[in-house]
Amino acid sequence: MGFSTWPFGPNESDMAETYSFLSQNADIYSEQIDYKIPWNTLINNTAFPDEFITNIDYKISKRITENKLLLSVSLLNTDRNDLLEDYDGNIPSYTAMNDQIIEDAYVKYLEYLIGKFNPDYLVFAMEVNELRINKPDKWEQYKLLAANIHSRIKAEYPDLPIAESFTLHNYFNPDVSDPDAYISEITDYINQNNDFAAISFYPYFKGFHTKEDFQLAFDFLNSHVTIPIAFVETSDLAETLKIRSYKLKIESDVCEQKDYLETLMLNAYNNDYEFIIWWAYRDYDELWKTLPSKTKDLAKLWRDTGLLDEDGVERPAFELWKSLLDK
Repeated sequence: MGFSTWPFGPNESDMAETYSFLSQNADIYSEQIDYKIPWNTLINNTAFPDEFITNIDYKISKRITENKLLLSVSLLNTDRNDLLEDYDGNIPSYTAMNDQIIEDAYVKYLEYLIGKFNPDYLVFAMEVNELRINKPDKWEQYKLLAANIHSRIKAEYPDLPIAESFTLHNYFNPDVSDPDAYISEITDYINQNNDFAAISFYPYFKGFHTKEDFQLAFDFLNSHVTIPIAFVETSDLAETLKIRSYKLKIESDVCEQKDYLETLMLNAYNNDYEFIIWWAYRDYDELWKTLPSKTKDLAKLWRDTGLLDEDGVERPAFELWKSLLDK
């Protein structure tokens, strides 16, 4: 049971407090490397950007050695429709996503990160079924790329469990024109190409609000996946979410959040899940205030999902978390 290192505030002291909290209230944690990819450095063998080095070195300095570590790396951009951009905002020119230059650069990137972090689990591409939905014309190229990446990393690190992550909210009951074919394809892909099923799940994205709703999604997952299951990022709202620009209002409260965590942990116990990563341990209102205006609405989607509120006050779900962690 663990959390990601997403901080609740913008200051170094807030980041340090996050690592301290994780060391005391988890036995695994997640480092998500999903901001930019230094493509130019990787392709041209130049120096890494200072921003990249500073970020990685800080995370290494805070390594929680007594906890297991999941390293999740994003190959895809935030919209999950192309490669993640470089620090200059551009992506490498390619004929197909599986061009050799892309493969070689990304494998070099993963080797660098694995060498730095020495993780216990690796997710080498995040929420990849979203690409199948958003850019189906790139899906076959992606699969060829991913197969080669997986093969090369596995050959070098044979004992490291490797996976790509998938969103359960867009795997179960997907909004696609061919849901049966899509579900069949994603199911086969998960089971045949991954050491474990790395699941990302935010139930409120699909309007799930009750224990019965949650259990439908878990029943689907448990019946379709035949390899070990791990929730590499998940959470639920503890407050009602309103985003005017999205014309979005999602009702929720601390009781619903606790119901979700309870249902999740019951399924984890009954189905022997590998681990659970709750994404943000605390609401990040203070960090949110400092974000660029163009990203604030997107970031608000997860802002109020912490097991602690923005003031650090424990919610009922955290009491459940502590009781289960101690068992």
